[in-house]
Amino acid sequence: MSNRNYNIYFHTHTVSGIVISVVLFVIFFAGSFSFFRDEIINWERSESTVITKEIQLDYDTALQTLDKKYVLHGRALTISKPSIENRVAISLEGTKDTLAPAQQKAGDFFYLDTKSFKTFTYEESYSLGEFLYRLHFLAQIPYPVGYYLSGFTALFFLFAIITGLLLHWKKIVSNFYVFRPKEKLKTLWTDAHTSLGMLGLPFQFVYAVTGAFFMIKLLIVAPSVMILYQGDQNKLYKELEYTEPTYDFENKALTGPFSINKLVEKAKSNWEDFQITRVYIQNYGDLNMHVLVEGELLNHKKFTGIGKIMYRVADGKEVAKKDPITQNKYLDAVKNVLYRIHFGDYGGYALKIVSFILGIITCFVIISGVMIWLVARQKNNMPENKRRFNRRVVRIYLAICLSMYPITALAFSTAKIFYPLSQSNLYTIYFTGWLLLAVFFILKRNDAFTNKYCLISGSILGFLVPISNGIMTGNWLWNSFQHNQIQLFFIDAFWIVLASITLYTALSLQPKVNKTA
Repeated sequence: MSNRNYNIYFHTHTVSGIVISVVLFVIFFAGSFSFFRDEIINWERSESTVITKEIQLDYDTALQTLDKKYVLHGRALTISKPSIENRVAISLEGTKDTLAPAQQKAGDFFYLDTKSFKTFTYEESYSLGEFLYRLHFLAQIPYPVGYYLSGFTALFFLFAIITGLLLHWKKIVSNFYVFRPKEKLKTLWTDAHTSLGMLGLPFQFVYAVTGAFFMIKLLIVAPSVMILYQGDQNKLYKELEYTEPTYDFENKALTGPFSINKLVEKAKSNWEDFQITRVYIQNYGDLNMHVLVEGELLNHKKFTGIGKIMYRVADGKEVAKKDPITQNKYLDAVKNVLYRIHFGDYGGYALKIVSFILGIITCFVIISGVMIWLVARQKNNMPENKRRFNRRVVRIYLAICLSMYPITALAFSTAKIFYPLSQSNLYTIYFTGWLLLAVFFILKRNDAFTNKYCLISGSILGFLVPISNGIMTGNWLWNSFQHNQIQLFFIDAFWIVLASITLYTALSLQPKVNKTA
């Protein structure tokens, strides 16, 4: 590689990495916990549910209950299951009946408990699991700023990955095995950055690509909408199969009883190992009422096997069908595979744990990259004011990033002790606590102190998570294990293991004196 190309790659890698470092750390730290979003949601509510993506619901009873409260006649509604919990999401459209009261013409969104049929607004159903999941793509920042910020951060991260790979290409194998903890600081940080960066390279590449795709895909497809579809966005969505066929409202009541349960079971019986994940009903109670039953094959059967059947309720006739085995096209694979590999929902707890570890390793790679940048700019030939500025920048960066650990652990205990914790209160506790911790460590002006005591405080608060759960609910670790409450047991055990590792790490840290090069 020529010196010119090396310098281009080096500076591109450094600049892109430094610019996005704080945001990228937040994304990967929150994203690592997001792999356990379902477990966190159930742990917070002290509920245990069947670990399946399939909707477990008595549709007929649920719809009868909702009809009394919302008057479903003429409406379209979607029943889906965004996470593995005892609640399903209900999206209601306004009725097509022009003579209906104004209240029935308005749409609504809420969650429905599959056992008690009690409804919850989005705010009432908000949880710590949802908070961390949304934090990992900065959804707390008003739309679309947060989405685009996280998307472009993922895009810059992709640049950093590619340029880093080009920089180390010739020594990619030998450098992977090199780690010299007794050498000078720059060598220590460089070895850790290179080795761990190569270890997590496939993981990081996948999440950089999929993260950028999810968050800025609207900007990517905007030119094609204008050029290929003459600005007709609905036509594009139809081509991508994001919309379903619509049926006219005839304003004639459907005579005789009907059963959504029977239609769902009928659809499910078409294919072995088929899970129902979405039910879409059009023109509820009307003569032209149609029901779309959608699902997917189990992972071991087919990695991406989406199937759906449309029924006309009046006579139970099947009017459209998509076979998950033979009719999944390239488009289906592209859409679904990206989601599957990003969420890591196809390999059980083993894949979630490995993904969490790789996510935390990526956080360390980000930190080590910033520390390399700092150490390289603390040379004696650099003016003192610039060295002080560089140290101040890194001090602020470390305080913001590392304080996420103790405040996240605190949020778990707080969410349990004050359950149900409202969305606004959760925001206040997490962001205010995070700010106070960051300011405290910035004013302390000691990076080693920040590192050590973020780990220690996070570990202590982590040990308190299962204790707070046991005191508040009686679901102690051993009790949830005995009663096969997997989600509850996992979160308690997870925090014990994580807190033990970080406490051991903190107590093992020794101040590193920088040797003269």
